[in-house]
Amino acid sequence: MSQTTTYAGSAGSAKSEIETSTIRAISWRLIPFLVLAYFFSYLDRVNLGFAALTMNAELKFTPLIFSWGAGIFFIGYFIFEVPSNLALEKFGASRWIARIMVTWGIISALMALVSGVTSFYVLRFLLGVAEAGFFPGIILYLTYWYPAEYRARFLAAFAIAVPVSTVIGAPISGLLLGLDGAMGLKGWQWLFIIEGIPSVLLGIVTWFYLTDKPEKADWLSADQKAWLKSRLDSEIAAKQAVKHLSLGEALSSPKVIMLSLVYFGFVGALYGMQFWLPQIVKAFGLTNAQTGFVTAIPYLFGTVAMILWARHSDATRERVMHVGAPLLLTAVALGVSSYLTDPTMTMVVLTVAAIGVFCCFGVFWTLPTAWLSGTAAAGAIALINSIGNLAGFGGPYLIGWVKEATGQTSTGLLVLAVLPLIAGILVFVGGHESKHEFAGQGR
Repeated sequence: MSQTTTYAGSAGSAKSEIETSTIRAISWRLIPFLVLAYFFSYLDRVNLGFAALTMNAELKFTPLIFSWGAGIFFIGYFIFEVPSNLALEKFGASRWIARIMVTWGIISALMALVSGVTSFYVLRFLLGVAEAGFFPGIILYLTYWYPAEYRARFLAAFAIAVPVSTVIGAPISGLLLGLDGAMGLKGWQWLFIIEGIPSVLLGIVTWFYLTDKPEKADWLSADQKAWLKSRLDSEIAAKQAVKHLSLGEALSSPKVIMLSLVYFGFVGALYGMQFWLPQIVKAFGLTNAQTGFVTAIPYLFGTVAMILWARHSDATRERVMHVGAPLLLTAVALGVSSYLTDPTMTMVVLTVAAIGVFCCFGVFWTLPTAWLSGTAAAGAIALINSIGNLAGFGGPYLIGWVKEATGQTSTGLLVLAVLPLIAGILVFVGGHESKHEFAGQGR
């Protein structure tokens, strides 16, 4: 019996020692570092919501101008997303992710130079261009290391940086606004500078720290590499036995388009809340520092829920309900929040909405990675993410437009609820072949 056959056949009901040790070694090596990188990525993307607490008044930005600036990031992101992910596949994760992080960190810090509408729009657009490819690149990168059975929980572990960036970043951002006047700079300028510099430094470290592929991992033993190669090769073979898609076929696949629309609904809800929640909370009559702490509450609960939900999805090997149900929960919660006036009840319901959003996050990306591999996976993941992230423009803009028309942010939340509602319905209609996803495991 060959070594490959031996390792493939070792996947029984109980996990082997080599399997456990390999997954543990990969997770300790990669996940904490990638979470830290994504933490600063997301923080630099959405700290605009806190800067707006003072920046909008000082620069005389209307709700619509702010919405355009928040959203135009995603236009640059959309244009360069697929080329960037294909570049990662070609040049390797360590070099390409390092390039992304250094450039976005520099541009994020340069946001301190915003002096009017034009500079605001230009720098936000360039920030989107710089960051394009990071998130889908990491999603693709993790498929090089984790078999299907482990993906939901470790994709969620990576994505935990999103709510954590608010749990930690919101109070910090609120406090940084208190540096107003230090060295002649405004508080919002200090916020951009201080939160942009770590991304540059971490990007330099990334070049030397990340390992592109398992075969290059000198921190894995020969047996661990052999087990991982056997498991991943069997999964890829199972996918390609059903249908081997070219890049063009993957990008034009109805299933990829459907998943893009689902992600659009998810992202619209996520960023609609992310960019406007600080202003909703500030309207309760709180200080900037208090706003930071209160804004963190929904994301704290979302963090815990995301990890538990993803582990449950892996344990039950079920994906559709684990993606669709949280989206419907988010839609209902956003809709209900628009009718509330009591601050406490509003925060309770928005916390429920955040739980729904983040429960969907980690599990969603198991849907396309279950049946795509190689260059087709790189292109399709990037396309789904780029189309979905257009809602990062649409969601905040929608709330800003409604607020300017009605004077109420709450009405915008009601309109925003339509996006996750449609997305949840599409998940249940589209379905998912879980047997296909786990076919290569021999269990």
